[in-house]
Amino acid sequence: MVVSKGLYEDERLIEKVWGFLKELWIEAKNINYYLLSLVHRSFVNEKADVSNQHNERLEFLWDAVLELVTTSHLYNDFPDKPEWELTDIRSSLVRWRNLAIVAKKINIPEYLILWKWEDLWGWRSNDYILANTVEALLWAIYLDLWYSEAEKFVIKNIYSTLDDILKNDLIKDPKSLLQEFTQADIWITPSYNVLSETGPDHDKIFIVWAYLDDKMIWEWKWSSKKKAQEDAALNSYNTREEWEKEFRK
Repeated sequence: MVVSKGLYEDERLIEKVWGFLKELWIEAKNINYYLLSLVHRSFVNEKADVSNQHNERLEFLWDAVLELVTTSHLYNDFPDKPEWELTDIRSSLVRWRNLAIVAKKINIPEYLILWKWEDLWGWRSNDYILANTVEALLWAIYLDLWYSEAEKFVIKNIYSTLDDILKNDLIKDPKSLLQEFTQADIWITPSYNVLSETGPDHDKIFIVWAYLDDKMIWEWKWSSKKKAQEDAALNSYNTREEWEKEFRK
């Protein structure tokens, strides 16, 4: 693993990341994996002289370990549940919204390496960015300490959220929740439309509308079409008492 020399030489940053790992009880061998896992793309775009790599390369690998750990534990912990239900539960565990909650619990926002303008614009609290950083951190642990330590991290910080997910009925994804409600309650299937997309290819912003028939019930903006649709669906579902009466007339 090669991390740019500029990051290697930033003693304050390195010391800060060591402190982060200490909080997580991670006995790291190679700090460079963890430095890379915390570097957001915006930092590289603006500070190419300091770093030419960011954590999206690690994100590319993350799901192999996370899905293996969650699949094996769900299979053993719920022997009576059918495959389709285990698949839904696993999806709720690894869904970006849940990973963002995990990121906040382990204090990732404090350690995320952003360019100053993105920091000022509030990207440090962006759930999508935080979820991606959890993914990258997991793979940093795997690359540095191998599977057993990565598994410990998943069980302690991600799989442990399962009780809350089951208790609060958060297994279904937002689009499924909204669709089940509208089809059962007002006999309409929701649809989604990308109203616009702006920005460069590496940093696009999508505005998505959620529709019932030809009426817009929610608008949402995000850096991913899929995430924008999910949030539009979730907000529509959570505010259903405000708009459902219109479709009962």
